[in-house]
Amino acid sequence: MHRFFLPPENIGKSHVRFPAETAHQIHAVLRLRPGHEVIVLNNGGQAFRVRLEDIRPAAVTGIILDEIPLTGEPKTHLTLFIGLTQREKFEWVLQKGTEVGVSAFIPLITRRTLVREIETAHNKQGRWQRIVQEAAEQCGRGRIPKVHLPLELPQALVYPWPGPTLRLVAWENETQNGLRQILQHLPVTPQQVALMIGPEGGLSLDEVTQAQEAGWVTCSLGTRILRMETAAIVGAALTLHELGDL
Repeated sequence: MHRFFLPPENIGKSHVRFPAETAHQIHAVLRLRPGHEVIVLNNGGQAFRVRLEDIRPAAVTGIILDEIPLTGEPKTHLTLFIGLTQREKFEWVLQKGTEVGVSAFIPLITRRTLVREIETAHNKQGRWQRIVQEAAEQCGRGRIPKVHLPLELPQALVYPWPGPTLRLVAWENETQNGLRQILQHLPVTPQQVALMIGPEGGLSLDEVTQAQEAGWVTCSLGTRILRMETAAIVGAALTLHELGDL
């Protein structure tokens, strides 16, 4: 069944009004017809089964049949800091990270980051947000992950978290602390986790030292050297798995 995130103001007590862009998708792309049922989400933790009524090229309405439970949203809020890189790699991480269960993405600019133009990244934020929305609709998420504006490493290290947060930084030279070991020996299961993945060339020793001094814990993702985009998805998946939230 097709799923659509809609603005809360488009969802009434008994009826739903689809925005023009979504109406076009329903009418011209998916070619749905009156009587078809879809799932509508308000991005606030609620989902509804909706029967389409009136379908026009730029205007679609439906009637709410009932509210349905959400099962695809992780309890752990995982923020993934990922080195800004070429479009294809970065967008792949956004899509697959959303499927795995990442709750927020923060592009990271470090000494070795290949893409450093913050202004260009600002212009791409809308596209990035659409990518994660489409991925969230496809994989059954209950909320759309947030794609933040890029941060330089010093800003990222002191990010103002709203509550206690386990902060991890993947580092290929870490030999003592594996990600699994760290997560299995926590005194309390964290509600918020931040995972930092460096750029293609990795974080410099000086940058890792800065992170440690700021309270971040270095961890290993295994004995093999992973590409940046592979490390991002493996790290996110392992984190949520060990916390019972994959």
